[in-house]
Amino acid sequence: MVDIIFRNSILFDGSGSIPVVSDVAVTDGKITAVGRNLKATEETAEIECRGLWLMPGLLDIHTHLDLEVELAPELPEVVRHGTTTVVMSNCSIGMTYGHQRRNGENPIVDCFARVENMPKSVLSRVADMCVWSDSQGYLDHLESLPLGPNVVPLIPHSMLRIEVMGLDESVTRHPTRQELARMEQLLEAGMLQGYAGFSTDALPFHFLANNPNKKKKIPTQYASFKELRRLTNIVRRYGRVWQATPPKDNIVAAVRSFMLTCGRLYHRPLKTTVLAAIDLQTNRSAMYLCLLLSSMLNSRIMKGMLRFQALSSSFRIWSDGAINPIADEIPAFRALNELELDDRQGRLQVMNDPDWVKSFREMWLKGKNGWSLARLRRRLRQEDIVLTRNLDDMIVSECPLGNWVGETLETPYRRLLASQASHGQRGPVNQAEAVFFSGFPNPITDDATFFLHLLREWDTDLRWETTFANRNSKTLRKLLFHDQTLPGFNDSGAHLANIGFYDGNLRALKIAQREGLQQVSCAIHRLTALPAEFFGINAGRVRVGAQADLCLIDPVALAQWDPESTYHFIYRNQFGCRQIVNRPVDVVKKVMICGKIAWNEGGYSKEFGASSYGRVLRAKDHPLEQERF
Repeated sequence: MVDIIFRNSILFDGSGSIPVVSDVAVTDGKITAVGRNLKATEETAEIECRGLWLMPGLLDIHTHLDLEVELAPELPEVVRHGTTTVVMSNCSIGMTYGHQRRNGENPIVDCFARVENMPKSVLSRVADMCVWSDSQGYLDHLESLPLGPNVVPLIPHSMLRIEVMGLDESVTRHPTRQELARMEQLLEAGMLQGYAGFSTDALPFHFLANNPNKKKKIPTQYASFKELRRLTNIVRRYGRVWQATPPKDNIVAAVRSFMLTCGRLYHRPLKTTVLAAIDLQTNRSAMYLCLLLSSMLNSRIMKGMLRFQALSSSFRIWSDGAINPIADEIPAFRALNELELDDRQGRLQVMNDPDWVKSFREMWLKGKNGWSLARLRRRLRQEDIVLTRNLDDMIVSECPLGNWVGETLETPYRRLLASQASHGQRGPVNQAEAVFFSGFPNPITDDATFFLHLLREWDTDLRWETTFANRNSKTLRKLLFHDQTLPGFNDSGAHLANIGFYDGNLRALKIAQREGLQQVSCAIHRLTALPAEFFGINAGRVRVGAQADLCLIDPVALAQWDPESTYHFIYRNQFGCRQIVNRPVDVVKKVMICGKIAWNEGGYSKEFGASSYGRVLRAKDHPLEQERF
């Protein structure tokens, strides 16, 4: 008996083929028929889809939902955006080996708090819930949860090192021969258990959050090339995926590590996906270097299999004072981020230290004045750091002066200059601003002094936003559809108060929509079947026998949606903090996961969050997966 038939949909099957008008029948969680005028019984529920796009459930291949899945396993923000499968445990951190608390160490808090901007109180609560102690136990645990979407965990390298060496040891010395062999054994066990791959990290702004290691990076970054080679050889042998991030400030090390993908050198390609090819505002050549490197490694000569991940939107972040996801890249800001979020007095003490002020001013003003190589690199957009230092790029979201909200910081800075030049006769727009301006150094010497004064006065009460990458829509489109990329760097579940890219897949569809149905079909392929094949999982296609993960989209609502106007903040009880979200209205009509409707016309189904919809997806060559299909 057929459970559900989607009638008269504009069907995209995930293959990239031109869509057709078709019905799709679902029975017992699987697709059982695709075609016109499919027969129904009295018990069959029929869903009219005329004019709507029906497609496979979308994939999000770079998330940090490991934490949220413990607190809200239905992952509601994911599902409402049409995503039915998420890859977790990226960037070398995760929950695979439980809480790993030994000898006073607290690895989950230490690794996640700064890297993913998560409240320590929430991280401690999650760690308390981690009662398993090995990778099989983690899979068993995930299978016991009332999951919303399907989840695809990776083996995270930092946690693997901690499991073998302990946290403190993993960031202070190399492993012994026996310890490296033990890492290999644990990784091999994960591959046998069906984990889809292995994640590492080399980004220069990923630091630990607890004493005595606040000045140390996360454990994966202390691994030698030999260690990386030996571990990825196991991943290669199983045909699984290596998820990596580059040492962006060391091109030689980046090229050397990514040469591991090469089948010419290692007798078999290693599937490698790298974060990320984005069009940085401070360095426009970084994107082209990524694409060039990928093309070279994937050539017939090198026989690699590397794809850079691409973000489907402008990279817009919110900052609380000096605290944001990339601030740790800069030593002066790092000194502030090493303190607890509520330690305002501690940050003020740092900001009043003459040596810190000197380093901050040198950083902030580098390349802004005079003639120098730094000035030339700044003008050519070839800087080393990611964060913008232009007040014109920094838009006020919240602060004690309400009239500043919506302005760039350059605007009140100019009013301050005018006020000081005219002895208060011009500039301030109201008495409150005039009083505030009276507290600034006079004369104000430069924008470094201005911004530093704001940080001292307001600290995290100054909330500002900036778009530091992917500002050019043509360049963004090129990245999303380039043959060397995979769309999907959404970072869902991380940086809750700073970024909100759950809508990234829908943005990619909107970009494609402007070019017609053939391009939409291409985009859907790149968001479904293509990454599913790359990760070696059973997902991403509408065909008979496949798991019934489906998404129904209204193309009219998609065309009318303005992604930049629908950001807002919500309070998440599970996290005890605000979260930035971007929720398009009426774009996603229905979401089906494993044959059950999870999202329906603007609301969740009654059982959503109480019973399982999705499941744990193992590599499709694993016996448990082969039994299902």
